[in-house]
Amino acid sequence: MSTQSLAVEATPRTDLEPFQTRRTFAIISHPDAGKTTLTERLLAAAGAIQSAGMVRGKAGARSTRSDWMEMEQQRGISITSSVMTFEYDGLTLNLLDTPGHSDFSEDTYRTLTAVDAAIMVIDAAKGIESQTLKLFEVCRLRDIPIITFINKVDREGLSPLELIDEIQGKLALDLTPVLWPIGQGVDFGGYIDLVEKRVLNPQGKILAEYGALEDLLDVEELIDNPVFTNALETLEMAQAMLPGFELKTFHEGHLSPVLFGSALKGVSVAELLRTLGDWGPEPRPQPALPAPIPPSDKKVSGFVFKVQANMDANHRDRIAFVRLCSGKFARGMRLKNVRSGKDMAVSNPMFFFGSNRELAEEAVAGDIVGIPNHGTLSVGDTLTEGANINVTGIPNFAPEIIRRVRLTDAMKTKQMSKALNDLAEEGVTQVFRRMMGADWIVGVVGQLQLEVLSARVAKEYGVPITFESLGFEVARWVESEDGEELKRFIAAQKTNMVEDRNGAPVFLAQNAWWADRAKQDWPKIEFLTTKERH
Repeated sequence: MSTQSLAVEATPRTDLEPFQTRRTFAIISHPDAGKTTLTERLLAAAGAIQSAGMVRGKAGARSTRSDWMEMEQQRGISITSSVMTFEYDGLTLNLLDTPGHSDFSEDTYRTLTAVDAAIMVIDAAKGIESQTLKLFEVCRLRDIPIITFINKVDREGLSPLELIDEIQGKLALDLTPVLWPIGQGVDFGGYIDLVEKRVLNPQGKILAEYGALEDLLDVEELIDNPVFTNALETLEMAQAMLPGFELKTFHEGHLSPVLFGSALKGVSVAELLRTLGDWGPEPRPQPALPAPIPPSDKKVSGFVFKVQANMDANHRDRIAFVRLCSGKFARGMRLKNVRSGKDMAVSNPMFFFGSNRELAEEAVAGDIVGIPNHGTLSVGDTLTEGANINVTGIPNFAPEIIRRVRLTDAMKTKQMSKALNDLAEEGVTQVFRRMMGADWIVGVVGQLQLEVLSARVAKEYGVPITFESLGFEVARWVESEDGEELKRFIAAQKTNMVEDRNGAPVFLAQNAWWADRAKQDWPKIEFLTTKERH
């Protein structure tokens, strides 16, 4: 029988630089795989909250800590990315709770630029689903290390070996088991912890400890249970066909430790936290021009990956979420916005816990800091102590739904303009203006995003709006090395041309056929589906 070891030497935490104690991670999943519930359980296991709220529950039950926007709590889905900072075992954990709904993949993508690791939540009954696949591909682009948490093992689902086979096949990702379930659904009887070498019941009580797995064959109360013997056999098969754990391979994004558990029942959550703390990577170098930014650099740098307006209805506030890349930030510092070239004093930076906040006196690489501002910061901005560095890899995506905005009260044009520009800065929508005519046009990734947009404009700005079709289905940014050719193209397509909020030209086509036709007719023009924010 295999005695594959998962022991990995960890550096004593007292010998670490402050930034090395940071673990900045996101949780990714398909909608309803249990991501928000797992977030709550992790916070509870770390002692950050008293009890976990449930996504949907009885009337009067507590609403979840991370889904704080009213629409999120009504629907039981995450729409914005929440940030929660909490302490665990001498580490500072920064958890970014991302939207699982596919309509919000842009916000999720930008959030994943700010993390060093991800927990991928998979529903044991459904396996790999479409949104999980999309988000995994984003992680792969950045080689983000992934911990796999297979959720809902207390319900009927695919077998552990089937799940592992599917994940490896669809994601081309090696897995190594850390916790192995004893049965599933009604037969679920606990799990084998391969790191601590012990067997636990669903409540976390230790049933047996072992030196090598075959030692468990001598524990009569376990071996008398056919569910346990079957679990032991399948674990042995899994260990025979899967690689052992290697920290370096995990940090390179090629190997994922896998844990089976139940977020709802709190099963395996403490072990998931331990895996993240012991094996999760410290802050990594940040892709930038002219060169990547190492976290050990003494000069402060960071970038805005999200802007959230009106987090607090009592204050018409706007918070820029900044991921620190290097240096030691202190409250009151002056930082330069590389895009505008202007310095700003950061006098009220904040740490977050969902919608709750506290003043951040100092922060280091890996930390997420909120900076209140009145429209001076937008997604993609790089902040430095003076150096002209630009963090890269934070794009806008070509919208898939394009609509004209209709205002029901013509007296509120000014308020609508402010609302749309604010929400475009936040990344909720993209706003375009026609090169001919005065229409306001919005572009979004999915239908639900339009609902969120109209609800927020009505609630936060008091402006009721509706949307109507323009007859366009495709949007592409257009660029060319030949400036004169670009001018000719824009002149020829004037009625199909709009500008984004930065003044960049965008071509609208009735459908994919017309977009392809334009490409053939204008070979010197580039038609882009993504564009760097700055």
